[in-house]
Amino acid sequence: MNSLLAFDTATEHLSIAVAVRDRVFTHEAADGAQASATLIPAILALLARAGTTLRELDAIAFGRGPGAFTGLRTACSVAQGLAYGAGKPVLPIDTLLAVAENARGDAQAFDVWVAMDARMEEVYAARYRFEAGAWQVHEPPMLTTPDALNARWQTQAPACVAGSGLTAFGERLAVGDAVLFPDALPRAAGMLALARALASQGGAVDAAHALPLYLRDKVAQTTVEREAIRAAKEAAR
Repeated sequence: MNSLLAFDTATEHLSIAVAVRDRVFTHEAADGAQASATLIPAILALLARAGTTLRELDAIAFGRGPGAFTGLRTACSVAQGLAYGAGKPVLPIDTLLAVAENARGDAQAFDVWVAMDARMEEVYAARYRFEAGAWQVHEPPMLTTPDALNARWQTQAPACVAGSGLTAFGERLAVGDAVLFPDALPRAAGMLALARALASQGGAVDAAHALPLYLRDKVAQTTVEREAIRAAKEAAR
């Protein structure tokens, strides 16, 4: 895939990337909480900067979560609207895997637990391993507590831990001698590689299946979400 759009709004950080052949254009902002109002204009501005359009893209990738409810619904709604309007497939990317990719850097062998602050005294956690040029899921995304996660780590201590949970819970997480990446985020530039890998595995889906990964109970679609879908469809025309 030569032309891709990727974005994530699952955290308080907004991240967007556009790849056009071998060039990558990015937009990063600390306004993930306001993504319902800023995401579409930021996407259109970045596409213009990259010299391309929605209809010239091969696919649209988005961070499907887990993460903040409003952020997930915004990302999902915008991905659906843009994909419907432009007639493009969608690539749903696990947000915790995007955090792992950001922490990995250039490492060719990397075993990492992602621990992301889920608020309400809980943690979104997952374990991934990168080897032979590909990611493997060793523990799929879960909603847990610091104590329950520590109990898992007593059996096998983590080699690396990444994510906002390190800052949120500090010494309450028994990380031992693990290498820590507290600043790792789900950055869209890294999601581009994950999206290409997913596409090569046949993971592209129709816009109707651009669904969020909820680890808490799902609630009804909000007015903001419905407006995000409408605005995204308009932008893609």
